[in-house]
Amino acid sequence: MKSILGIVAALAVSAAAAVAQQSVNEEIAERIAPAGETCMQGEECAAAVVAAPEGASAGGRSGEDIYNASCQTCHAAGIAGAPKFGDAAAWAPRIAKGMDTLYTNAINGINAMPPKGLCMDCNDDEIKAAVNYMVDNSK
Repeated sequence: MKSILGIVAALAVSAAAAVAQQSVNEEIAERIAPAGETCMQGEECAAAVVAAPEGASAGGRSGEDIYNASCQTCHAAGIAGAPKFGDAAAWAPRIAKGMDTLYTNAINGINAMPPKGLCMDCNDDEIKAAVNYMVDNSK
């Protein structure tokens, strides 16, 4: 009888160890899985791409998001000659030069403003969205 109990106990321990190992293997597989998949134009998966919400830039962040995260540092207070947010008189001469000029200056930098201001991880579309947000709120 003791030997049967010993065998049953050994089987229970083996089963528990196998379950624990399976769990560890699943956790490892999850941690090392690729973060995403590449989908080429024309492939079936490309049709599943969802359009960005209205007001969002191609990078997914809105002009307001970019302004609040990076631009307001200078534009809220007019630091180093930056036109203040909402100040129509400060923005008017810049707006008169055209949006393409505003975009170029924001992307490449102008005077004391470095390229892309303080948004080092912004793409050009996000910078343009931030410019649009500031202009729309400064007319």
